Amino acid sequence: MNITLPTASSRILVAFVVLSLCLVSPALAVRPTVVEAEPDNGAKDVDPTLRQIVIKFDQDMSQRGHSICGGGETFPKLVGKSRWANQRTFIMTVRLEPNHDYNFSINCPSAQNFRSKDGESVVPYRISFRTGVGEDGKSELSQAELNEGAIEILREMIDQQYSYRDRMGLDWDKLFADHKKMLVDSTTPKRFAQIAGVMLAHAEDKHIWLDAEGDRIGAYPVPGKPNANAQLLPNLVPNYQQKSDIVYAGEFEDGIGYLRIDSWSPNDPRAYEAVYRYLGEHPDAPGIIIDVRFNGGGGEDLAQDLAGCFISEPVVYAKNVYRDPNSETGYTDVLERTLYPNTGRPHYDGKIAVLSGNVVMSSCEAFILMMKQASNASIIGEPTRGSSGNPRSYDLGNGVTVYLPSWKAMRPDGTVFEGEGIQPDILIETQPNDFQNADPVLDAALKHLRK
Repeated sequence: MNITLPTASSRILVAFVVLSLCLVSPALAVRPTVVEAEPDNGAKDVDPTLRQIVIKFDQDMSQRGHSICGGGETFPKLVGKSRWANQRTFIMTVRLEPNHDYNFSINCPSAQNFRSKDGESVVPYRISFRTGVGEDGKSELSQAELNEGAIEILREMIDQQYSYRDRMGLDWDKLFADHKKMLVDSTTPKRFAQIAGVMLAHAEDKHIWLDAEGDRIGAYPVPGKPNANAQLLPNLVPNYQQKSDIVYAGEFEDGIGYLRIDSWSPNDPRAYEAVYRYLGEHPDAPGIIIDVRFNGGGGEDLAQDLAGCFISEPVVYAKNVYRDPNSETGYTDVLERTLYPNTGRPHYDGKIAVLSGNVVMSSCEAFILMMKQASNASIIGEPTRGSSGNPRSYDLGNGVTVYLPSWKAMRPDGTVFEGEGIQPDILIETQPNDFQNADPVLDAALKHLRK
């Protein structure tokens, strides 16, 4: 037997080929493809009462994003929230019309967010189909059938998207079972929203509400009780003047300023110019009172603009997590919210007293957290409401849209304050009759600033 040993040059060639294959192998990963869709491309006479479009892939997929390309009249009306049924099946919840052409694409050249677990983008897959008149000539769902679908979507959104679902320890199965018949039997979208609001009120969450037939229906409309008397303030604050729909100003005899801000509404940012004008005209004021006891929130960026006038360095004022049903914890990683100095507005270094109470919630609670980071500010009054949700909307497909909180808001130390509120630095406990002829919270602020 003759055995031929490889020469040195051939051994080098073999090693080079093996090394080259190792280097290029990642580039040879197979791109995922759509293997089945229901309805699929080219389908005719699709039942217009179909509620779901199902897309199946040939390999395990990343659940971090998706791209459904298309628009206009041929794009299916999406309701609820598209979701992953498993690692290879994606479901679009839709509401179709009879005798209608539909056309969209899974991924497209400009959007490639359907990806495999390895990060490879899905080969674009177009789906075009036409609906018919439905089985037995039925082209539309009855209101009761629409309501049944809406109940399924609502329950799914509660389970997968509502950030405070477990806060109250509610038995959601029982709540839905107890209210199902009334929800199904609702003859109008508005009636459905009213019944759903009664059910969702058990969550005691002011950031849950529903829209139907042009009306907003709160799921927990219990009003807060302000620790103040708006009618009395003009008699207690010298030079008290209304500067805009949401801003009032005054000044005490010793130069202490008073600014009342009733909202962080983004509708008219010019409404806040009186606040900055006052800061610019009184840089040496011995102290300023900022009264937000009537403020239920609005745009957090407007609150940042003002709070940035009282700091000199960036500072983390809050944290939060978003609901993410695809993560192991059910939430995203903790995110930080940072307050930056507002260099475009007047800066004030004097003492500040921020008046707070039970009506303060949402973005105004964020303002309280911001002001806690200002070394020259003290929060005086009672704890805030403890309600911050960053709500997002979900179409239920029956003429009703529900809004559900998407995050858990946290103090800078990472503790959740929903249902607890933000504690003041100086607690002033009061009763409603304390404000008939006086304002103990305002008095405490003046005493603090005059020390």
